[in-house]
This record gives sequence, C-alpha cells and structure tokens, in this order.
Amino acid sequence: MGVIRNILSSRSNKSGNFFSVLNKTLGFKPKNVLHYRKAFTHRSLNIKDEKGNAISFERMEFLGDAILGAVIASHLYKVAPGGDEGYLTKMRSKVVSRKHLNELGKDLKLIDHVETNIPKDQFGANIHGNLFESLIGAIYLDRGYKYCKRFIYDRVIDPYVDIEQLEGQVISYKSLLIEWCQKEKKDFEFEVYEDTGNDEMKHFAVKLWLDDKVVAKARATSKKKAEEKTAKRAYYALQNKIS
Repeated sequence: MGVIRNILSSRSNKSGNFFSVLNKTLGFKPKNVLHYRKAFTHRSLNIKDEKGNAISFERMEFLGDAILGAVIASHLYKVAPGGDEGYLTKMRSKVVSRKHLNELGKDLKLIDHVETNIPKDQFGANIHGNLFESLIGAIYLDRGYKYCKRFIYDRVIDPYVDIEQLEGQVISYKSLLIEWCQKEKKDFEFEVYEDTGNDEMKHFAVKLWLDDKVVAKARATSKKKAEEKTAKRAYYALQNKIS
C-alpha cells in the first residue's frame, strides 16, 4: 500500500495545494487525503493496488451514489409524512437527477482535480455528477456517515430541496407522457429513424404518434435525446389535456 500511497500523493495538482482545495470544498479537514486522491483517479492511469485491483473513481462513485440516495430518502421521509412510496421515489429522483448532480459537480469545479491520461474535454457531461458522487464516497470512507450527511445537507438539501418546487419539476417528459397515455388508454408510438440531414454529427429524428396522428417531432444526436425532446414538445402541445 505504501507504493500506491506514494504514487497518488506525489501527483501534481494544477489548482494548487490539493489539501487546501479539499478544506475549502468540504468545509472540514480531511483525515486521509488518499481517499480523495482515489476519488479523482481515472482508470486511464492504470494504477493498481497491492492486490492488483484497478484504482478508479468509479468504485467510489458507486458508494457515494448509495449514501447520497440514503440521506435524501431519510430527509424526504421526514419532511413529507403524507407521501407514499411512489411519491417519495419520484421526489428523490428529482433531487439526484443526473442533470442536477452534474450542475453540483460543475459548481465545485471537481473536474479540475481529475488525474487522467484522457483529455478532459473528451469527457461527457456526466463526469461532473459522477465526481460529485465519488467525492461523497471518499468523505464516507474518510470521516463516516455523519460527515457525509452534513456535506449533503450543506451542498444539496438546504440550498436546493424544496418540496413544492420539486412537485412541479419534470424529470422526464417521456415518462410523464407515457404515464398519461396509459392512464387515458391512448395508443402511442415513438417512431425513431436516422436523420439524413447535412450535419457532421449523426442525428436521429423522432415522431410521436398519438391515436394515429403525429403530435410532435424533434431531432437530436441520440435516440434518447430525440425522444425526450419530442415528448417535451408533445407535453406542451397537450398540456391542458394532461393537466
């Protein structure tokens, strides 16, 4: 473990002293900086521990995701005593949505601390949220659940979790639309086809059929994005009926 510790601890940090940056980000002094070094280690470095296991922030991300979900679930259970399981699950999904976590990671500029052999501009948008969860995992390993809970309240719950606002927030227009169609017993189909436009990047187009009529269409760089974009347009076109 001493060799691994030396490798991780000797890495330079372009943002300045890593320990000082951590103090400011966390709001408390870390005990074992090695956990946080691992939380920002990309698998492309190909660093292994003494047992030959690869060191990557993805393992810590898995841990942080579970802890974040547990803290949010506990909070919602307390502040929404009338909410059933389905309601609480939806509220938690809104708080820990990938979009929201990406915003949190960006605000903390976590990508600045990633050590990788891949150019950072080649990472997708989700790297920011993944690192935020990885950081929570590192806090748990370093200081335990109590400090994790405090960090999550300071960074997520207190500034962002408002039940009334969450209730009016839509995570997925596609899911919302499908739920409405099933409830109203309407036939629907997302027709996906490759767009033959002149864009350099490949695009997909989607038509949403509702009771044998096209109610919306859109295009995007992936099928998932195109479907969501189409569903959003359909939602606003049918908003009075859906409401």
